[in-house]
Amino acid sequence: MKPLAPRHRTSARTLLATGLITSLALVSGCAKSEDDTAGKDKSSASQDDQGQVVASPSSGSGPACAIDAYGAEKTDLKSATVGFSQSEKEANPFRIAETASIKAEADKLGVKLLTANAQSQFSKQISDVQDLIAKGADLLVIAPLNSDGWEPVLRSASAKHIPIITIDRKINATACKDYVSFIGSDFVEQGKRAADQMIESTGGKGEIAILLGAAGNNVTTERTQGFEDRIKEKAPGLKIVFKQTGEFAREKGQSVTENLIQSKPGITGIYAENDEMGLGAVNALKGAGKQPGAVKIVTIDGTRNAVQGIVDGWIDGVVESNPRFGPLAFQTLDTFTKGEKVSQDIVIQDSAYTKDNAKTDLGKAY
Repeated sequence: MKPLAPRHRTSARTLLATGLITSLALVSGCAKSEDDTAGKDKSSASQDDQGQVVASPSSGSGPACAIDAYGAEKTDLKSATVGFSQSEKEANPFRIAETASIKAEADKLGVKLLTANAQSQFSKQISDVQDLIAKGADLLVIAPLNSDGWEPVLRSASAKHIPIITIDRKINATACKDYVSFIGSDFVEQGKRAADQMIESTGGKGEIAILLGAAGNNVTTERTQGFEDRIKEKAPGLKIVFKQTGEFAREKGQSVTENLIQSKPGITGIYAENDEMGLGAVNALKGAGKQPGAVKIVTIDGTRNAVQGIVDGWIDGVVESNPRFGPLAFQTLDTFTKGEKVSQDIVIQDSAYTKDNAKTDLGKAY
C-alpha cells in the first residue's frame, strides 16, 4: 500500500458503534499454535447465534474514521497482506477461539495472513508486530497484551501508512491517527452485569473477593470499575474484602483463592475477571473440601468449561466476552480500505450464561 496525504489528528472517544454491521456469521475453530500462513486450521463450527453483533447499530452515531483522514490508500483487501499479532499463549480458550476465528476468516476470504504469538511477553509482541511490518503486512490486526507502550509500533506503522485495527483490548493512543478502530466489548458493562449476578446469587449480603485480571490493560481496569460501582450502588450489604491479581491464569487464580480461603474463611462470593481464574478458584474450593455453591462464583468470558461449571453447580453465572473477531475484523478492514467510513469504537453485544440457560446453551460456548 502506498502513502497518500499526511494524516490529520482526530480525537478518539469511547462510544457505541455505528451501524457498520448488524450481525455477522461466526466462523470459529480450534488452533493449538501460531503459523506464518493462514488456512491451516480447517476445523470450525459455525452457528449464527454465536456470531458477534454490533451493539446499538445506529447510523451516524459516534466518531468515525475514513482512509483519507488516516493517510492510507484505497486497496482491495484480497490483494493485501494482513498481519495478526496475538498477545497470549494458546492455553487460554479465549485466545484459541480468537486466533482460530481470524485464521478461518482469512482462509474463507482468500486473504494472505501473517501471524505471530507474543507468548504473554509484551516486549516480544512489540518486536512481533515490527517483524510483521518488515515481512510486508499492509494491514494489521492486533490483540494487545498491554494498553501502554505501543509507540515504537505506531511509529513504524505510521512511516508506511499501515492501518491498524485493535481487538479485545485498547491501546492508549489516538483513533484515526495512530490506529483506525477498536473492536471489543463494553468492559465496564460486563463488570456491572457480573455484579448484578453476584447480588442475585448472594442476596446482596456478605463478604466478596475480586480476582483481578492482569495489570496494564483497560479490560482489568474497566471490569473492576463496573463491578465495584454497581455493588456500591445496589448492594451496600456486600463488602469487597479482598482484591488480588490472578493474571487471567487458571493456576494463579487457584493459588490466590487458596490463600483467600485461609485468610477469609467466611468468604461469600468470588468475582473472577475471566473464566480461567474462576476455574482456578473452583479447583481451590474443591481442594478445601467445599461443596458446590458454598461460595458463589461469577466470571467473565463464556468458555465451555466455565459454562459446564454452572451446570455442575460450582459457578453461578458467566458474562460472555465473545472472542470470535474474524468476520467483524475483516469486514471493518474491507470497508475501510474501500474508502468508506468505519467507527473508531465498534462495541459488540455479549450474552450471558446462568443456571436457567447453561445446560441448553452449552453448545454455544467456546
